[in-house]
Amino acid sequence: MEHMSTEDALYFFGLITLPIYLAAAFFVVEWVVPHFPDAQCIFWSLWGVYCPGCGGTRALTAMVHGHFVQSAWYHPLIMYCAVLYAFFMLSHTLEKLHVPHIKGMRVHLWMLYGMLVIIVVNCILKNVLKFAFGIVMATSIVL
Repeated sequence: MEHMSTEDALYFFGLITLPIYLAAAFFVVEWVVPHFPDAQCIFWSLWGVYCPGCGGTRALTAMVHGHFVQSAWYHPLIMYCAVLYAFFMLSHTLEKLHVPHIKGMRVHLWMLYGMLVIIVVNCILKNVLKFAFGIVMATSIVL
């Protein structure tokens, strides 16, 4: 039996979980958000600060509706992950179809560090904008 590379395992995982991701996104956007429009983050409710994940649901909803700039404003990690996933899956699919000169994207540690940087910078930036300049991110989804 041949040993599966990390990228091959991630590609397989990406293929089998895509329907789950799409179903979850549909469920959140079409059922959770309309039924709980005033739901707020516990950090925001208790302390009035943005948490590292604040804006994630709004970002997902905006992205699903094709509002990519708005999605990046709400939480850039959602767009970052979607773009990485799309490039990874597309490049590996093309490689597996033997398209000339196409090699599947390799996973690097900097991608995970990029996620961490986005989370930290997003949280700090939004709280600085709020407390220093009075700029508050929308607390409800406006599409």
